[in-house]
Amino acid sequence: MRKEISRAEGVIQKDNLMRTVGVIQEDNLIQTVGIIQEENLIQAEGVVRSFPVPGAEDFWALKGMDITIPRGRLTMLKGRSGSGKTTLLNILSALDLPNEGRVSFEGRIINEMSEGEREELRRYQMGFVFQSVALIPIMSAYENVDFGLRLSGYPENHGERIREVLSLVGLEERMAHLPRQMSGGEQQRVAIARAIAHKPRIIFADEPTGALDTATGLAVVKLFRTLLEKQELTIVMSTHDPNLMELGDLVYEIEDGEIVGREEHFNPL
Repeated sequence: MRKEISRAEGVIQKDNLMRTVGVIQEDNLIQTVGIIQEENLIQAEGVVRSFPVPGAEDFWALKGMDITIPRGRLTMLKGRSGSGKTTLLNILSALDLPNEGRVSFEGRIINEMSEGEREELRRYQMGFVFQSVALIPIMSAYENVDFGLRLSGYPENHGERIREVLSLVGLEERMAHLPRQMSGGEQQRVAIARAIAHKPRIIFADEPTGALDTATGLAVVKLFRTLLEKQELTIVMSTHDPNLMELGDLVYEIEDGEIVGREEHFNPL
């Protein structure tokens, strides 16, 4: 009788131990998933994007991409023209939607948002820098940044923030200048100031150095690295310039709509 009781107690203890281990493992898994989600600002899974071509088969710009954008880092999308970099940027920034797959921003599924919700996300949480700079030619540097703040509905003092961001990009002495009175590098820095002025969480830059010489382009990317620290930003940029890759924390190589390489670099802030 005592042996049977002992065996029964042993079975109960073993079952309790297994349940405890299972609970611990489940808790650890939940914590791990939570940490991963917290570290990544954007996650994309199985992203497919195609475009119809009249009289021919659809053009497949993205072919099932999985990509994560870590918070507070500079991520580069590397690839030649036509590789899919811009299409991917448009989807990550909620400017476009994939045919298949899922994209999340801080845990919110962009695919499931209404157009109004996506517009709010872009207006308040994101900033954009383009190769063509897209400055308004009849406005000064100060006025271009102010115009961006007005569009975003920035609630704080505009003048103070404009002076702050133009100083951050080294243009405190050029605030009253029109775009035509500035070099290409200076114009791009005004565009960067405009993009960060409303305090977004992330900046998307599509070939921001494409129209600049190597030295000026390098200066722009070094400015991005400075802004990561001073403005607590996350930055995603596309480029085909091999001279810039070492400055990225994470580099994805894209070819024919697929990710064919991934490199991490240690760049202390």
